[in-house]
Order: sequence, then structure tokens, then C-alpha cells
Amino acid sequence: MDEIEALTGRLALAGYIAEPSLATSLLLMQELERPLLVEGDAGVGKTAIALALARAGGAELIRLQCYEGLDVAAAVYEWNYQRQLLAIRLQEGSDRSLAERERHVFGEEYLLRRPLLEAISRPQAPVLLIDEVDRADEEFEAYLLELLSDYQISIPELGTIRATSIPRVLLTSNGTRELSDALRRRCLYFYLDYPDAAKELRIVRTRVPQIEAQLAGQVVAFVQALRGLDLQKRPGTAETLDWAAALLRLGVASLPQAGAGLADTLGCLLKTREDLAALPPSELARLVEQSG
Repeated sequence: MDEIEALTGRLALAGYIAEPSLATSLLLMQELERPLLVEGDAGVGKTAIALALARAGGAELIRLQCYEGLDVAAAVYEWNYQRQLLAIRLQEGSDRSLAERERHVFGEEYLLRRPLLEAISRPQAPVLLIDEVDRADEEFEAYLLELLSDYQISIPELGTIRATSIPRVLLTSNGTRELSDALRRRCLYFYLDYPDAAKELRIVRTRVPQIEAQLAGQVVAFVQALRGLDLQKRPGTAETLDWAAALLRLGVASLPQAGAGLADTLGCLLKTREDLAALPPSELARLVEQSG
């Protein structure tokens, strides 16, 4: 338990408020040398976990942002074809055999390392963030399995490259598609939900330290109530922090005193036309009064 409390404290110093259950998962990720899959809605703070973990441990952060169509060349490695071509031309007329020439141009000095290969090649273990893995194609997800299981990558021309040090691997998913059982089995799992009012208030006071206690409490109470409405996209912690910073920048000291101009700031919280329409002036006034 002391280790969990210590990790929680280090994360807090790095700007991330983590509950003991998350700190336990992060500790087990390191001790068991297993990847950690964190799922949850967009904006609840999944990516920030990796940033804080790297900062708290003084480790390098290597990030792979996933997207549809992501392939091995962008995520793992590719060959430096221009240098290879130059090497081939320089070897013209050489008495080396064809096999020797081929081995030369497919040496590691011609390899361009992308995030996944970089992560297992560092002498000091980095934090590897594979962000929004659910956005990548199933084919790429299958390619990840070797890395997540054995911390190694197979390159046809070179063979198997094993990790110099074991990175701490954090995968995030917004749940846009179902991940395979094979990937889930290789990972520890944590679901990150929207924070309760007490935790969100701590987050706001930590990340926006200039904000007064009264306004911080009102902002959190308003957002907590807003998430209870029928919205297409509920505001996450990131939106709460944006709104708190915006109100502070505009000199707002209290929500009830902000007046009609408060409606003009709602673009910090609500990100679709339909959600903005779901908060007419009467509903906005009710939430402001409720937040007190």
C-alpha cells in the first residue's frame, strides 16, 4: 500500500489526480511488465495518464497516435531507400558477392525507427503511449500482438529485435470499435469513468491553480449537472479545465454574476450544434442557479 500511495503522490506532483485503483493498475503494469489498456469516453483523462507517468518517473514519453490506415511504415519501421540506393551505387564494381551486398544495404544503419521500434530500443525504459488504438485497423491491431506479448518486433531482413529495456506500455481506447480478445488478453485493464465532484474539484484546483475556490466549486457543480442532460457528447475533464481557464481569463468571479455572456463561453464545454441547442437560456439559468 505504501508503494501505491507513493505513486499517487508522484502523479499528483506531476499534475494528475489518480484514485488508488488506477495507481494500483499502473504499479502492476510496471511490476508484471504487462501493457495496460485504459478505456473510457473521450476527454476523461486517459492520455494524460501516460504524460503524468512519464513525468513522475523521469522517463521519456514515446507516443503513437493511431488512426485508420496506420501501417507498419508509420508505426514500426521502414527502410531509408535513398541511402540504400546510394550504397548500392557505391558498391557497383565491388568484388563483394551479391549476398554480401544485400546484407550491407539491409543493415540497421539504413533502418528508420518509428515509435514502436524506438520504444523497445531505448537503453532506459520509456513510457510508450499507443493512443486511441481503437481507431487503427484490425490488421494493425493484430500486428501489435507480438510487441505486447514478448516486447519484440520481427523484421524480415534482420530477424527478431528484442527489447533493450521493457517499456511501460499504456494503450487507450474510446470504444469506437470493439477490440479483439487477443489484444485484451495481453493487457491489464482499467476503465476510466468521468470523475465525481470531489475528484473533479481537486483536478480543477490542481490544473488551474489561480482559480478561486468559489468559482471552482461552481464550475464543477455546473459540469456535473450538465453531464446528466441528454447530450450527444458529454463534456470531459479536459472541457471542464478549458472552461475554468476561459472563465478565469474573462474575469468571471462567480457563475450567477456572469450574466448573459456566460452562454458565449459554452463552446468550451459543448462541441456540437445539437448539444448547444439542448441548453437554451432557461436551462442554462437553471443549471447556474443549481451550481450556486
